[in-house]
Amino acid sequence: MKKKISIFGSTGSIGKNTIEVIKNSPDDFEIIALVAKNDVKTLISQALLFKPRYVVIENEKHFPKLKSSLKNCEILCGWEAILEVAKIKCDLFVAAIVGFAGMLPTLNAIKAGSNIALANKESLVCAGKFLMDEAKKHKVKIIPVDSEHNAIFQIFENENLAMIDDIVLTASGGPFFNSKKDFRKISVAEALKHPNWKMGAKISIDSATMMNKGLEMIEAFHLFPLKKNQIKILTHPQSIVHGMVNYLDGSSLAMISLPDMKVPISYALTFPNRMKIRHQKLDLAKLQKLEFFAVDEKKFPAVRICREALEIDGSAPTVLNAANEIAVAKFLDGEITFDCISKIVEKTLNKISHKKLSSVEEVIFFDEKARACLQTHHSSIFQKF
Repeated sequence: MKKKISIFGSTGSIGKNTIEVIKNSPDDFEIIALVAKNDVKTLISQALLFKPRYVVIENEKHFPKLKSSLKNCEILCGWEAILEVAKIKCDLFVAAIVGFAGMLPTLNAIKAGSNIALANKESLVCAGKFLMDEAKKHKVKIIPVDSEHNAIFQIFENENLAMIDDIVLTASGGPFFNSKKDFRKISVAEALKHPNWKMGAKISIDSATMMNKGLEMIEAFHLFPLKKNQIKILTHPQSIVHGMVNYLDGSSLAMISLPDMKVPISYALTFPNRMKIRHQKLDLAKLQKLEFFAVDEKKFPAVRICREALEIDGSAPTVLNAANEIAVAKFLDGEITFDCISKIVEKTLNKISHKKLSSVEEVIFFDEKARACLQTHHSSIFQKF
């Protein structure tokens, strides 16, 4: 029987890679829903190829083109339609919507009893406790798609939890790991040019600031039964070792592969099994070296800021994420300089009083509160640093 898949964020980087994996195994999967925000051209081509039951575009202006291009499926538009289609149970819900926007659809999918292939780290950063509690309540598996968390997921021995010393998430260091360039003079094009991974704009900038790794540290805290001080980060420029688990007996398990998102995606699609995919084979003899470095938190303060938000807990990670999304968008639009991203995030985090959260509604409240602080250039947050 084919595994029924819904892909939310099908036209983004993760969505497209998921499509490629599924396309090469048509007898194993059936796509029942495709959801996108703006890229109607790609969405139409995907829908014509896979013929899903539901096709949803968030931007309503693209609905007429979508409607005229497709037949024999239910075509919907708007945010409410996305939330409703997320409630339709499937075997695996690929959560690949970028940013905080992915949280509610993912929550609806969990409540529907769909297992989750989680690429949307912001869902756990902002509402990790609530999503994990719902997953436990509905007996839903959450399989991480981020290469680092997927790596840890593959080698984490839950039955030997007491023997785990710590885990290591690796970071490439992004395009500026070895750069001595003044961060105030970094262009958008330079920040988007990742040395190892081909990703969307938002995550590429997060990788360049290393905010991505800080967010992944918070995500890991919710995914794995660990204390906050058991989650470590190392810079690994080659992006071959994606994660490590260190045990108290001196053993360390590492998951290694070439930097290709189809590897963790295929694992998530077939868990607890594996599948053959088309990829370049890892040849250790050609690597020559694998390097590891401590994170330079003076150069990349985003990691420290995320750690502080995790320690504060409560509303702090939600505020941190909202401020980062706004700051990254403003950098991409040319409104602020690269160095201001982390400064704006830290200033916003310190500006808002934090509290323990008791509901998803409070998560949404603090997300909106943080964005309200940053909605205009005239806010004191955006004063020149």
